Amino acid sequence: MRATMKDVAALAGVAVGTVSRVINGIKVKESTRMKVESAIKELNYEPDDYARGLKMNRTKTVALILPTIWHPFFSEFAYYVEETLSEKGYKLLLCNSDNNAKKESEYIQMVRQSKVDGIIGITYSDIDRYVSAQLPFVSIDRHFSEEVAYVTADNYHGGQVAAEELIARGCQELVYVGGTSPYPNETSNRKKGFEDYCQAKNISPKILDMKEPFINLEEQLAFFFTNNKKIDGIFSVNDFMGLKIIKVLKQLGKYPPEDYQLIGFDGIKMAADQEYPISTIIQPVQKMAQSAVEILMGLISNQLIEKRSMLPIHFQPGETTINL
Repeated sequence: MRATMKDVAALAGVAVGTVSRVINGIKVKESTRMKVESAIKELNYEPDDYARGLKMNRTKTVALILPTIWHPFFSEFAYYVEETLSEKGYKLLLCNSDNNAKKESEYIQMVRQSKVDGIIGITYSDIDRYVSAQLPFVSIDRHFSEEVAYVTADNYHGGQVAAEELIARGCQELVYVGGTSPYPNETSNRKKGFEDYCQAKNISPKILDMKEPFINLEEQLAFFFTNNKKIDGIFSVNDFMGLKIIKVLKQLGKYPPEDYQLIGFDGIKMAADQEYPISTIIQPVQKMAQSAVEILMGLISNQLIEKRSMLPIHFQPGETTINL
C-alpha cells in the first residue's frame, strides 16, 4: 500500500503540515527536516504532484503547439523544450495541430480551464482573437502584438548573411524563393534582409514568392527556373524548400555548387549525428527553446519579465556552396 503524508508525519513524530512544508521547500528546523526526510526515505513516500498542483492551482504541465511533428526543426525544438521543462519539474503536453486553427484554439482554452499552466506555440493559423496578454502564452516566430511574448531568431540578419555569402562566392544572378503566408510571421523578414543587402550592393534580386499553402510547388519551381536559366545564387526561405529546389533543378540537368549555389534557412538535420544536407542559416534551436521556457515561467509566476527575445543566427557552409 502506498505511503501517505499522514504515515510520514506519524513516523517522524511531527504534524502533517510540517511534512507539507518540508516537501514544498519551506524552511523548518534542521532537526525536523532531517526527521521528515528520513521518514520519507524509509517509507519510500512519493508526493502526489497532481494533488499538490490542485491546491496551488498549478498542473506543472506546459502545452507545446506545433504545426507538425514531422519537420526536423519542430521535433528538435520540442526535444529542447521538454528537456528544459523537465529540469524545472514540469511536464510537456505535445499538441500536433496540423495548422488547424480550431485545434489550436481548443489547446489555448486548456489554459483558461486550468488543464495546463501555459503554452508555447508555433502557429501559422488564424488564432489572433484567442491569444491575449492575459494568457501565459509564448509565441515562436510570430509576433501577435507588443503585449504577447515571443521568441525568434534574427530572421532579417539571416537574410542579409545569405546574400553576403552568395555574393562573396561570386554569384551575380540572385533569387529568393519562398512563400507568402496569409498570417504575418517573422519569417518574412528573411526575404526583407536578403533584398536590402542585395540592393545595397547594387544587385536587383529576383523574387519568387508563392502563395501558401503551396499548390503544384514543383511545377511552379520548374516553370520559374526554366525561364530564368542564368540564376547562379539561390536563397530559400527554409531548408525543405531548398531541398525541393535541388530536386527540381536536378531534373533540369543542374547541380550545386557547379551550376548554382544555394543557401537555406533553419539548420535542419535528418538525425543528430548527420551533417547538414545543404548550406544553411542556422537558428539557435536550443537557446530558443530555453528562452521560451524561461519567459513562460515568468508569465506563470506573474513576474515582470522581458517578453521579447531575438537570438542570433550563423551561417553553416555545406555542399551547396563553394568553399572560400
